[in-house]
Amino acid sequence: MAEGKMAGTERAEKSGRLSVVATATDDIRVVSLAGEIDHDSGDTLRRALDVSDTPRPRIVVDLRQVTFMDSSGINILIAAHRAVSEADGWLRLAAPGEAVIRTLSLVGVDAVIDCRDTLRQALSD
Repeated sequence: MAEGKMAGTERAEKSGRLSVVATATDDIRVVSLAGEIDHDSGDTLRRALDVSDTPRPRIVVDLRQVTFMDSSGINILIAAHRAVSEADGWLRLAAPGEAVIRTLSLVGVDAVIDCRDTLRQALSD
């Protein structure tokens, strides 16, 4: 990733149809997801977005390889956004595909959580 210095992989998990890899670049946690976000994979995503004991967390969720997201994923993203905001940080969504952005738009999440077209844009201030 040319955007900044990578600090390495923090955690990699796979839960059924969802793969989660968390890395850090320039003190921003990048959570890269691949597969489907649904009720069965929700706990994996929830753990990856946990900010307890993290001062001023900055998180980018890379959605470019997510093929499906239901209301479980929406609820997890909203809860994470709330927790990050309360900790005086921010959460951004990066590169959602057509199906995912349609879901985010239908329920208005894209108006609440900052959505960027690319990972590079999401990592920029």
